[in-house]
Amino acid sequence: MNAPFTPGLQRAAQANAAELERRLRRDTAGEVAFDAASRGRYATDASIYQIMPTGVFVPRTPDDVAAAIGIAGELGTPLLSRGGGTSQCGQTTGAALVIDHSKYLRRVLSVDADKRIAEVEPGIVLDHLNAQLKQHGLWYPVDVSTSAQATLGGMAGNNSCGSRSIAYGNMVHNVAGIDGWLADGTLVSFGPVGQLGARERGIAEFVRGLAERHSAEIDARWPKVLRRVGGYNLDIFRPQSERPYTDDGSVNLAHLLVGSEGTLAITERLRLKLAPLPRAKVLGIVNYESFRAAMDSAQHIVKLEPTAVELVDRTMIELARANPAFRPVIERALIGAPAAILLVEFSGDERGELLRRLARLVELMADLGLPGSVVEMPDEAAQKALWEVRKAGLNIMMSLKGDGKPVSFIEDCAVPLEHLADYTDGLTEVFARHGTRGTWYAHASVGTLHVRPILDMRRDGAARMRAIAEEASELVRRYKGAYSGEHGDGLCRGEWVRWQFGPALDDALGEIKRHLDPAGLLNPGKIVATPKMDDASLFRFPPAYRTIPLTPVYDWSAWNVQNDPVTEATTAPGTGGDNTGGLAKAVEMCNNNGHCRKFDAGTMCPSYRVTRDEQHLTRGRANTIRLALSGQLGADTGFTSDAVAEALELCVGCKGCKRDCPTGVDMAKMKLEFAAQRAASHGISLRDRLIGRLPDIAPLAARLPWLFNLPGRMPALAERWLGISTRRRLPQWRRDNFTARENDLGLVTRDQALASAKAVVLFVDTFNGAFESDNAADAVLVLQAGGYDVFVATRANGKPLCCGRTKLAAGMADDAKATAAESLASLLPLVDAGLPVVGLEPSCLLTLRDEWLVMGLGDGAARLAPHALLLEEFLAREAAAGRFAPALRAASQPILVHGHCHQKAFGAMPEVLEVLRLIPGAEPKLIETSCCGMAGSFGYEAAHHEVSLQMAELALLPAVRAAPDAIVVADGTSCRHQIADGAGREAVHVARVLADHLQR
Repeated sequence: MNAPFTPGLQRAAQANAAELERRLRRDTAGEVAFDAASRGRYATDASIYQIMPTGVFVPRTPDDVAAAIGIAGELGTPLLSRGGGTSQCGQTTGAALVIDHSKYLRRVLSVDADKRIAEVEPGIVLDHLNAQLKQHGLWYPVDVSTSAQATLGGMAGNNSCGSRSIAYGNMVHNVAGIDGWLADGTLVSFGPVGQLGARERGIAEFVRGLAERHSAEIDARWPKVLRRVGGYNLDIFRPQSERPYTDDGSVNLAHLLVGSEGTLAITERLRLKLAPLPRAKVLGIVNYESFRAAMDSAQHIVKLEPTAVELVDRTMIELARANPAFRPVIERALIGAPAAILLVEFSGDERGELLRRLARLVELMADLGLPGSVVEMPDEAAQKALWEVRKAGLNIMMSLKGDGKPVSFIEDCAVPLEHLADYTDGLTEVFARHGTRGTWYAHASVGTLHVRPILDMRRDGAARMRAIAEEASELVRRYKGAYSGEHGDGLCRGEWVRWQFGPALDDALGEIKRHLDPAGLLNPGKIVATPKMDDASLFRFPPAYRTIPLTPVYDWSAWNVQNDPVTEATTAPGTGGDNTGGLAKAVEMCNNNGHCRKFDAGTMCPSYRVTRDEQHLTRGRANTIRLALSGQLGADTGFTSDAVAEALELCVGCKGCKRDCPTGVDMAKMKLEFAAQRAASHGISLRDRLIGRLPDIAPLAARLPWLFNLPGRMPALAERWLGISTRRRLPQWRRDNFTARENDLGLVTRDQALASAKAVVLFVDTFNGAFESDNAADAVLVLQAGGYDVFVATRANGKPLCCGRTKLAAGMADDAKATAAESLASLLPLVDAGLPVVGLEPSCLLTLRDEWLVMGLGDGAARLAPHALLLEEFLAREAAAGRFAPALRAASQPILVHGHCHQKAFGAMPEVLEVLRLIPGAEPKLIETSCCGMAGSFGYEAAHHEVSLQMAELALLPAVRAAPDAIVVADGTSCRHQIADGAGREAVHVARVLADHLQR
């Protein structure tokens, strides 16, 4: 047997690392990274495994890849191709030179719409390909749930399937050809056997000979279900499946590479078979009182010829309900409290026919004894939202807190539909015998249900994993299924290839590997000569895993819990080697699913969208922190190290991950913890100290604006001294700030507010009080026009209220806590009396609902949080209750809205649009943006000026320039400054828009 996955080979590869790095830097134009932090960020994927690579190489051109293959071959260094790094079985982890194709090698090379063929580079993301194909009325129909992150090269390597494989097939059915490099550097073209060159014909004849020699074994042992992706596709020369790999039944040698996990060749380009976009879709959601009923009915539903039948189980339903982004979507699909739901989709060209098929689904369920169980969803916008929840299924399930997590190792077993209910019952009994339960989701249409038992890999998880796998395999054999049905073999299922196919066929697969890769350099340890699935030395969290001692500045105890895999109850604390008060567990919520690698929707991760660098990705940052907290970056490299500082350098604290990350990784809060810890160990710069104390300076600056105001922009000398960019216009202090204007605004006193039947407390932040006081004044006018008495609270010492955010960002934790405590003491009696606290600046007001809860301010912070509202949230609530209906004149201009990141993170953007629609004739349009790029002081800093503008140019500034006649609305102070600097346009707060439209 070829055994490339050995400690000896790993040591040899590492010994050559210095020379490999030197040669790559000298002979290629690619990016080269061999430091511990960079390698650590590529050491794991969405699996339970972690193996430190030799180095990381990011090629800019195919020539770079060819050069790297040649250099690695000379030095005997293994190679591992990687796309989005979202593999769930450990395919993209290994002691090798990792080649990341996703940053630069992502072009669509050609599209032949008539022949329905596209040629692409391996690093292109599926959603990005489909966006370009849409103009041709085509799409690539292998629609995996990670379509926003998965690259086509990775999908081919994995033989990905997708929700609609019952209609369109797997990757292997939709790949027309692959050009790739063999381990010796030869570029070969894999395609139909009748069109092969000499080298390719030799490979084809070799594989054909193996297939003929083992024909009886193939016929007897190869799974007959659609979903079987284990091993190599040796059966292409004896297609016995229900659906042949090619339309005419001929052999395409490219299908040998599909599912080979990068162990046979490194892809240079792919030729893909496209499909027409369906013109219409309808969806029926079947609700079930029992899980078995859902499984049993799948075999009947598929006879209606749907394009998809997808399962969502009770655990996923409840976790989706707990996620603010998903709750309203999932609840539209439910009837009562179902144990499971099936999403049944019909698609095609004629909507009327689809509605008739949906009606037949309703009739079928009645015939099966389940009348009234179907939620009909003909609206495609609602369907899309629900599919997004389903796509996030795995990641939602991974949001369970505590050390116990759903673990992938048997999740892809596929069985014939007639056995699905019995198989799931049997597997549930297996879990119960081993003291756990499973989380279920995925493809009921093809008998592949992703089930993950909840195990604690730091304790006895490995032993239970082995026992469960042994019993599950017997069930798969009993029901004539496939052990590996979708997500590939990798490290967790590689050893089961021999079990599935038998010794003779397993040996034949080894012969294929040696024929194409004699030295075993391509992704060793996968499919052939694999390690044991429960080899603890390969785990991300082995039993010996520990974290360094660290006393957090903020409260992370919410993550320091232990979950019971059977009852689902959580108890605190389960240390699991966590010496950080729960901070480490919060970081470990990142399961590397790559959901943060998004470009076209949501908020996260704005800096990654600009740099496309793993270091600047939420996942990359979380991995860096995890490695630092567990001492894996070196003895002297802890949480406050330069490695962590570099990873967090471009984190703008947008909180996009807090909302968009399915597992709830809150990198903005982690950065605040880092800032406080770093300040304690390294001190605070003069710039950060000045910005942190901005609210303290405000009263004096208002009295002496001529002294504090710089002439428009920072002088060059000051840029060198403070690091503030000379290319930014600075906000101007003003004598007529809000405090100076209060007496003219008709405000009420504290006692009057407490006695009023309709009063609000206005939280006037530093930015809207000192720099843009018109916003605060207009907010008062709008509230008064609605009949509210407005009280502006101050701290006991007479200073304006302050959330402490500037001090939090600067790492001045004690000062921030003191400031927050003073403001809380002033607000709490008012809140306890029933008064709402209304604010204008999202980053400030929402600090009261977020950071104040972990700053050790006592239970008062929790009492205040639900009563702290942005102006739009308050007005929308009051308008819905009929308590806010001021006379407004009609809109005369289009209204374009940019949402502040924190508004989006807290789901507060719908209220902004609702309030603007109170203006007669107004049709506000929301710009689909990520962060504007300013992020408080970030965009003012000289070192970040360019990347700040690049973030804005992704969507915001082009949208503003494209609407020269529109009113541009932006509630964030920094957002308005970015729009002014980048587009030369004035953006205004909602308060000003409403005030301008008051009938006076």
